[in-house]
Amino acid sequence: MSWTTATELRAQMQRLWDQGRLLACLVETGETFPLRLVLKAPRSAELSERFDEVRDWARALQAEADAGYRLVLREARHRVIGTNSLPDEAWVDTPADALRLIGKQRDARRFVAVIDATRTRLPVLLPWLSAQPLRALALAPEWPLLLDAVAWVVAHPRPGIHLRQVDLPGIHTKFIEEHRAVLSALLDLALPADAIDASVTGAAQFAQRYGFLGKPIRIRFRILDPNRALLGTGVGEDITLGAEAFARLDPAPMQVFITENEVNYLAFPPRADSLLIFGAGYGFEMLGAALWLQHRAIHYWGDIDTHGFAILDQLRARFAHVISFLMDRATLLAHRTHWLEEARPTLRDLLRLSPDERALFDDLRWKRLADRPLRLEQERIGFGWVEAALANLPIARIP
Repeated sequence: MSWTTATELRAQMQRLWDQGRLLACLVETGETFPLRLVLKAPRSAELSERFDEVRDWARALQAEADAGYRLVLREARHRVIGTNSLPDEAWVDTPADALRLIGKQRDARRFVAVIDATRTRLPVLLPWLSAQPLRALALAPEWPLLLDAVAWVVAHPRPGIHLRQVDLPGIHTKFIEEHRAVLSALLDLALPADAIDASVTGAAQFAQRYGFLGKPIRIRFRILDPNRALLGTGVGEDITLGAEAFARLDPAPMQVFITENEVNYLAFPPRADSLLIFGAGYGFEMLGAALWLQHRAIHYWGDIDTHGFAILDQLRARFAHVISFLMDRATLLAHRTHWLEEARPTLRDLLRLSPDERALFDDLRWKRLADRPLRLEQERIGFGWVEAALANLPIARIP
């Protein structure tokens, strides 16, 4: 049977619920009620050909009409069976009827409580409830605490303290961290523009965006020359400093190496007048304040794959004089047995590579060396090869 059933009428309303449109209309006028549903009724020919089925269909539909929908009947006249009243339209008159039809009254009451609390305390957040009603409903148990957190930040814009120092009942560091995404959306509505650092976005930048103190950026490095030990130990030193302290360091070593792999970082051979920085993949903002690096020779050692060259390209945007180390064709070909497949190679053009680097990058991204994207991880390069490359590398100095 192709005629609309009560179950199908409920399904139409359930779709509006799943889209959040029923809850949204509780915040502000959304769906227009009365709301007409789609009702496919029997045609005139079917009335005589399938009279018993049509009668049963009409009775079943009318039997559940008090569940939340209203039927409009029409008179169907037939020369054989006479005049009969059949459902012709189905309407849901109010939001309350719609919620009753799909059994969502309890959920709606919880959402209305969220609306009422928001309208009383922070009505500026009502547009978010209208735009994200199902998400708000899921957050109903935590909503009072979320309002507390937003109200506190509104009262203390750009507080300059750690999240741990926000002292409110029931609110702790983990609560704020777990709800950074929704708090960001709410704070963007509640705060004036000058209280938001619009240059940073995303949950990871929550503290900076709203003026909290974030975790200090730390830079780990090794002094490779025992004669240059900063702490006077007479041995190579493994040191971690905050970015600001590192920027003020201005050490004597003239040559700087950066590597992405911790094993390579720890095993890197001693070398006169040199230090080694443990890299951080994409993103070298932490090194930007260390202006003394502009006057040091810098060698970057990354994986030989498209992303390794992309990181090198990005580093050169900040330090144009960076020289790649062990990211050449000879190293790649000498370690053929250690090649792996690069899962998601980058295909974008890299404009800061040298001609030799660009040629190798092109061979990798266009799969000219094999029928698959290749990569050679830096830790798979033979240690003897590393020592030989260092032995042949002159002590470079930047004026």
